[in-house]
Amino acid sequence: MSRDNASARSSGLSPFLAGAVVVGVLGLSALLGRRNAPDQSHPGIRRWYQGLDKPSFTPPDAIFGLAWPLLETGIAVGGYRLLRHDPSFRRNASVGLWLATTGMIGGWTEMFFRKRNLPGSALASGVMLATATSYVAMTHKVDRVAQATAVPLVGWLAFATGLATRIWQRNPAKPRARAQSTVNL
Repeated sequence: MSRDNASARSSGLSPFLAGAVVVGVLGLSALLGRRNAPDQSHPGIRRWYQGLDKPSFTPPDAIFGLAWPLLETGIAVGGYRLLRHDPSFRRNASVGLWLATTGMIGGWTEMFFRKRNLPGSALASGVMLATATSYVAMTHKVDRVAQATAVPLVGWLAFATGLATRIWQRNPAKPRARAQSTVNL
């Protein structure tokens, strides 16, 4: 039996527990992302985002709405399959990279949309890309289906890192007024 098909007979997490972990992790990430969405329910975030000078290769908002559910489905399938495998160094490292990548997705929306930290969000995109790429490389020896489900995420994060970097470059931070200090003698 191949390693990919062995997950049904593994001593990893039970199907119910693996599913609960996936739903919990992705649910928290989705809630954080939803809290920061630049849509009509968050008019301040939406106005700020629409006012940014974005490069011509910025996709329409609808593309983001289509891409993320597909990417998150792949993330869910991959995470579930990994959690069902026997614990091992590679499996545990893959799960750790899966958790880190998933957690950073929700955190990125907080940094970019709510805190409006363009340099930090560009750097965070690069870190997510590195983590997701490491996840794909590590997962290869554990479960090739889980690995394949993460490849589109790596592609998207490569694009998103370039986009976040260009948005940062096109929207330099305004210098903050220096606080005037007075010394009492």
